[in-house]
Amino acid sequence: MRTREEDAAVTFETILFSVDDSVARLTLNRPDRLNSFTEQMHGEVAQALEQAASARVLVLTGAGRGFCAGQDLSDRAVAPGGDGVDLGESLENRYNPLIRKLTSLPMPVICAVNGVAAGAGANIALACDIVIAAKGAKFIQSFANIGLIPDSGGTSILPRLAGQARALGLALTGEPLTAERAEAWGMIWKCVDDEKLSAEVDALATKFASAPTRGLALTKQLIRESGARTLDAQLDVERDAQRTLGRTSDYKEGVGAFMEKRKPKFTGS
Repeated sequence: MRTREEDAAVTFETILFSVDDSVARLTLNRPDRLNSFTEQMHGEVAQALEQAASARVLVLTGAGRGFCAGQDLSDRAVAPGGDGVDLGESLENRYNPLIRKLTSLPMPVICAVNGVAAGAGANIALACDIVIAAKGAKFIQSFANIGLIPDSGGTSILPRLAGQARALGLALTGEPLTAERAEAWGMIWKCVDDEKLSAEVDALATKFASAPTRGLALTKQLIRESGARTLDAQLDVERDAQRTLGRTSDYKEGVGAFMEKRKPKFTGS
C-alpha cells in the first residue's frame, strides 16, 4: 500500500491533479489530442481518484479547447484488413471501473465541460453528479460513426436523462448536441457563458467543500439507486439513511446553527 507521502510525490503525465481546501481537481491533460483516453491516462485517472478520498468534492474537467474526445483510436489502432481488437477488455478493465468509481464516490462530482465531449468523453461527463457546461460545448455520441454502441454507461445514462426518443436520436445519428439544448432537455445542471464557467464551478465546489458531506453522499447514492427499487422499498432505504444521518455531527451542527441563527460549520462527519 502506498503512503500519503508517496502519493503526494507522484507526477502525472496525462492529467493534472491536486487537492486543496477539501476540493480535488482532476484535469484531463492531453489538449493536443482533445484529451482522448489512452491506457496510460486511464491508469493515472484511477490513481488520482484513489488520492481524492481525502477531499469533500471532486471537479473533473479538460485542458485546452475540449473536455474529452473519448478513446484515442491511435492507442488501439486497427489496420485495414487486420485483426480486430477486444473492445470488451477495454471496457471491463478501464472504462467501466471509471464510471463505477465516479458514480459511487462518497462526495459530489462536478464536471466542467469546457468544450467538445464526444464518445466515451460525453458519457463520462454525463455520469457525473453535477454537469456545468460552457455554451460553446457540445455532446456527441460518435459511436455509430465507427460501428459501435454508446458505451461507458451511454445506453443507461442517455435514456435516463433524455428519454428514449431523444436517446435513440442522439445515439443513432451521432448529431452534436449543444450545451444549451442539453440544459433545456434536463440532461445537465447548467449552461453558462464560456468565460463564466470557471467561476461558476469554483463557487459550487467551494459550497460543497464546506457542506455536510455524508448527507450529500447518501443523497447521491439513494437517487442513483432509486430506479432499481419500488417506492415501498425506497421508503425503507430513506428511513435507514435518515436514522444514520440523524446521529451525525453535521446534523447536530445544522440544527444548532438554525436555532441560533448562525452559519453552520460542517465538518463532513
